[in-house]
Amino acid sequence: MPAVFIPALLEPLAGGRRVVPVEGATVGEAIDNLERACPGIRERLLDGGRLRAGVSVAVDGEIAAGGLREPVSPSSEIHFVVAIRGG
Repeated sequence: MPAVFIPALLEPLAGGRRVVPVEGATVGEAIDNLERACPGIRERLLDGGRLRAGVSVAVDGEIAAGGLREPVSPSSEIHFVVAIRGG
């Protein structure tokens, strides 16, 4: 099962877990299944069926150019990268 690494700010939605294994053949399917395990997390990652502005997804260490359609394997690691802003 792909492993989704939960950003620190979203860990409370995941019951404090840092990694949640979920089913899915794409990033989008993994997010759908992550929502079942951690209700409320989808709305923090997505906006209108797309990744929120400032959120990128990396699969197996590479930024996923395919976004939600990016394929994942059972051994994939999925990381959500949140842009940090400041001045």
